[in-house]
Amino acid sequence: MFHIATPEEILKGKITDIYFVRTLEVLRAKNKNPAVVAEICAKGFPLNWEWGVFAGLEEVIELLKDLPVKVKAFPEGTLFKAGEPLFIIEGNYNDFALFETAVLGFLCQASGIATQAARCRKLAGDKPILNFGARRMHPAISPMIDRSSFIGGCDGVSVIKSAEFLDEPPQGTMPHSLILIFGDTLKAVKAFNEVISSQIKRVALIDTFQDEKFESIRVAKALGKELFAVRLDTPSSRRGNFLDILREVRWELDIRGFKDVKLFVSGGIDEKAIISLNGYADAYGIGTFISNAPVIDFSFDIVEINGRAISKKGKHSGRKEILICTNCRLRKVIFASDPLPECSCGGNFERPLTLILENKETVVNIPSPQELRKKVLNQLSFVEISL
Repeated sequence: MFHIATPEEILKGKITDIYFVRTLEVLRAKNKNPAVVAEICAKGFPLNWEWGVFAGLEEVIELLKDLPVKVKAFPEGTLFKAGEPLFIIEGNYNDFALFETAVLGFLCQASGIATQAARCRKLAGDKPILNFGARRMHPAISPMIDRSSFIGGCDGVSVIKSAEFLDEPPQGTMPHSLILIFGDTLKAVKAFNEVISSQIKRVALIDTFQDEKFESIRVAKALGKELFAVRLDTPSSRRGNFLDILREVRWELDIRGFKDVKLFVSGGIDEKAIISLNGYADAYGIGTFISNAPVIDFSFDIVEINGRAISKKGKHSGRKEILICTNCRLRKVIFASDPLPECSCGGNFERPLTLILENKETVVNIPSPQELRKKVLNQLSFVEISL
């Protein structure tokens, strides 16, 4: 057996911390089941992030949709800041207590991956990014990783199941194993070109045996206009100055008339690498940096019990609302009962918290990954990145 929980086990509340089971045992024995309001927010971000992309909500809806609770949340794909209530659940505590662990697990990891992908997208501009990170994580969660990376801004994913899930074609190039088995880069590239459908772009991997410049020239001369790109996945131990290698390959291809051949780079690509290489790289394959993104440390806190505002120390009690000005993008957290204020810029505030679930019904349409991705890309123009 693989070391994974089944969907049935998650839905039955078996993926929970034991203290919730013991808490429910105590509450039931003492005939307590108060009406509570709880909220999820991020007190801060990992590293030097200043914003995040909210992801994982679709799975949370699947988890909670048959419970007698009311849920308001940021729509998936919404950018958020620390301290903002992104998810508010209202109901009798005993009805949803078992699911706090799973809810946080869905949101924390998916949001971290989506945010990391969005940061890479912001830095890369309009240059394609493919997620190659499945081999760094448990295979059972590849669809979640790839969906989150796609929502965040990746253009495609390499895993077949994930691509089916996204209704996108799987994307990739060729592995070193193909070249190793043929014993020569050009022989492997020619064989690929002869066998694989012409609808698949020819991207030649050129760093297996010989110098990248000379391998690029060889495959470009052999394939001519059929060659779409060369991929440089040069190991760090042999890289030297990777940017200089790209410059050299670009020069040698251009001077021979192969200006249309793209440079696809992969292998240890992170934010700093994108900034460094973006002047010459035409596309990126990013693996570990996205799939192993830090989770966003959301907290799940009760803020009201039986109509009374209450919270643990360090948290702000009471129901809250987040406001975002449609003009200047000012963000404010207010008491939910407060009247809607006016923004000093003259713009109007919008309320991103949206009713998601009520009375065991999903009251919103669940957007496609493509719609969510477009939404994230539209919001990236309003944020900056600090390294």
